[in-house]
Amino acid sequence: MQNVLKLLTVLMFVPLLLTSCREEESVLIEGPQDEVLKANSAVANLMQRTAMNDGSDDNIVDQANCFSLEFPFTVVVNGMEITVNSEEDLDTVEDILDEFDDDDDTIEIEFPITIILNDFSEVAINSVEEFENYADDCEGENEFDDDIECIDIAYPITVSVFDTNNELIDTITISSDEDLYFFLEELDEDLIVNVEFPITLVLSDGTEVSVANLDQLEDVIDDAKDDCDEDDDYDYNDDDCDNCTTEQLSDFITGCDGWYVKDFERNDMDLDEQYVGYTFTFLSDGTLTADTSTESFPGTWSASGSENAITVTINIPDLPDFNDDWMLHELDQDGDELEVDLRLPNDDELEFRSSCNP
Repeated sequence: MQNVLKLLTVLMFVPLLLTSCREEESVLIEGPQDEVLKANSAVANLMQRTAMNDGSDDNIVDQANCFSLEFPFTVVVNGMEITVNSEEDLDTVEDILDEFDDDDDTIEIEFPITIILNDFSEVAINSVEEFENYADDCEGENEFDDDIECIDIAYPITVSVFDTNNELIDTITISSDEDLYFFLEELDEDLIVNVEFPITLVLSDGTEVSVANLDQLEDVIDDAKDDCDEDDDYDYNDDDCDNCTTEQLSDFITGCDGWYVKDFERNDMDLDEQYVGYTFTFLSDGTLTADTSTESFPGTWSASGSENAITVTINIPDLPDFNDDWMLHELDQDGDELEVDLRLPNDDELEFRSSCNP
C-alpha cells in the first residue's frame, strides 16, 4: 500500500516535478518507446483483472464470489464459536462441517465484520441484512466474473514512470496484487510507464512462465485466463484433492489392509450395514479382495487422471454395488485413521476407512 500512496503522490505533483526538473537542468533519462504500458490497454486490463481481489477463497463461510471477509472474524459453526484469523483457519471450519455426515450443518457470522470487494475497497457490515444485500450483488456459482484466478503474477515487479518528455518521474516497486490493482487504476494516459522484464507468471498447476515483454505478458494471461476451474461455487469439499495424484492414491490405499466400509450410499439407499464385517485389501498390481469370516470376493481396481479429476474404477463381479467409475473426492488421515472418499455425480458415496499407518 505504501507504493500505491507513493504513486498517487507522484501523479498529483507531476506539474511541480516537471517545473523543478527543468529549472535545475536535471539529466533526462529517456524511457523506451517500444514497451510502454498504456492506461486502459488490453494488457493493462488483463493485468488488473489478474490482480483483483478473489472473493471465492472463503465461500465456505460467505457464499459470495465478489468479496472476501477481512481477518479476523468470528463464526459459529454447528454451535461452536471459531475465530478465523487466516485462510488456514477455514480448514478448521471445514473439519467441523465434515465431522458428521448425517447432521444439519449451520454457519452463522458474528457482526460487525468488514468485507473486501474485488477492487480492494473495504465496507463495514453491521448486520445480516446489510451482508445479504452485498452478497445478492455477486454473480452466482460458476458465473462469469472479471477476476482472473487461473494465473498469478510473481512479485515484486518494477516500473519506471516518465512524463511525455521522457523525463523520469519515479521508479516504483510493486509488491502485491493490491499495489498493482491501484497502480493500474490510477494510471494517467499522459504518463509513460515501462515495466522491467523479465516477469514470472505462475499458472494454476504451479508451472512458472517467464515473459520478456508486454506482448508475451498479454498472450500468456489471455491464454490462461479460462484454463482452470476457478472454484467459484459453494461446494467447500470439491477442492479436497487439489494435490492428489494416482501415485499418492496407490501408496495410500495399498499401504494398508483392513479397509472397511464406513459410508455407502447408492440411489438414495444406505448400504453400510449390508457390508459390516467385510474387509478390503487393495494391491499395487490392480487386484483387490473383499473378505468376510467365511468368504472371499476377488476383484480389480484402477485409477487415472489427476487432482480433482481422478477416476477410481472398481469391479468386484460378485459384489455389484461397488462396481462403477468413482471420482476420488478426498484422501484424509487423522492420526491412525485413514479415509478414502469416493463419489458419483448423482451424490452416491463410498467411503473406505482403515486404522493403520501406511
